[in-house]
Amino acid sequence: MVGNCYYIYMSIRKVSFVFGEYYHIYNRGNSKQKIFHDKWDYLYFLKLLHVLNQKNNKQIRNQAYDVFIFHEDRDPLVSIGAYVLMPNHFHILITPTEEGSISKYMQKVCTGYVMYYNQKYKRSGSLFEGKFKSQYANNDKYLKYLFAYIHLNPVKIIDKKWKEKGIKNIQKTLDFLGTYEYSSYLDYANEDKRSLSVILNRKSFPDYFPSRKEFKNDILDWINYNH
Repeated sequence: MVGNCYYIYMSIRKVSFVFGEYYHIYNRGNSKQKIFHDKWDYLYFLKLLHVLNQKNNKQIRNQAYDVFIFHEDRDPLVSIGAYVLMPNHFHILITPTEEGSISKYMQKVCTGYVMYYNQKYKRSGSLFEGKFKSQYANNDKYLKYLFAYIHLNPVKIIDKKWKEKGIKNIQKTLDFLGTYEYSSYLDYANEDKRSLSVILNRKSFPDYFPSRKEFKNDILDWINYNH
């Protein structure tokens, strides 16, 4: 039962994540297998990102269809600045609220999703390619770059070779990014606030994009750079 999702035995990553610093967290499916097959898989993982981001051991049940019920009141383990879910992997830009909180948070999220996935698809065993990976954003330039890198990931879905061969159709790319639901791109680019926006805590990150226009211009600059 997913209600006890983070009480199963999944070892916590022994890495020192420093309070006030920023990290790029990512992982993919074992042997590059898909980890998200339909809309409800994506939304369930997003629900876990939000609901399990709290210091008390609140449990959730396997209720994928109430995934749009998000609440802002919590004592979070981490602050998330950007994220994207892709068919076989995910990326999260994150900063801890206290020492050890990133490892604890990712343990809860990944374990919860594995239990949901195995139950839904009637399988057993590992889903992810080992423990989650992390990269330290050790300077301002790299941290800002990560916002573009993470939010441009979905372009691979419509153009797998865009990084090597460049963007073929800029408007098509922008239109696609503007409709891709499983990314924080929409929370930066759109004026209307969606329920999923509570996953983010933008105040914990440098204000690189004080307006939607500046965010879109930054994304466009990266697209033009690869055009």
